[in-house]
Amino acid sequence: MPIIRLVKKAQKGNDKAFLKLFQQYEEDIYRMAFVYVKNKDDALDVVQEVAYQSFKKIDTLRKPEYFKTWLMKITMNCATNVIRKNKKVVFLKPEFEEIIGTEDEDILFSISLQELIDGLEEDEKSIVLLKFYHNHTFKEISEILDIPLGTAKSILYRALDKLRKHFKEGDICEQ
Repeated sequence: MPIIRLVKKAQKGNDKAFLKLFQQYEEDIYRMAFVYVKNKDDALDVVQEVAYQSFKKIDTLRKPEYFKTWLMKITMNCATNVIRKNKKVVFLKPEFEEIIGTEDEDILFSISLQELIDGLEEDEKSIVLLKFYHNHTFKEISEILDIPLGTAKSILYRALDKLRKHFKEGDICEQ
């Protein structure tokens, strides 16, 4: 496998091998970061931080075949750090908040999947995104997040239950 070979070269200090590897997954990293931070600039900052962190710690990767999984874990950690940092920012003028839609408008247009996902806890959000956005198996999710397989399943089902309840509360489902 060429990826395993590239990882091993990168671990031995080959900068070109690391660059080639990172470029293969750069778009995936950006998409994952954007889902978390919700804006282009912060997502690009996350990609840059992931590049730095992964380059600095490539020698700690024990199984080269899990390089992408390892990168996604770093991405989630970096994105979560950016979110925490941004929560500390206090906006002096909250004029950007607008009410979207009126009672006459169809509610389907005023609620989005992103808003539903934002209502989840960080661990729930991570698992939902890994499962449905990146199509990871439960085994892969448990390895990425370093949690037991059963815990990954429990968290996903709890998150799906929350999403269903929020969805129904908005009277979007036909009953």
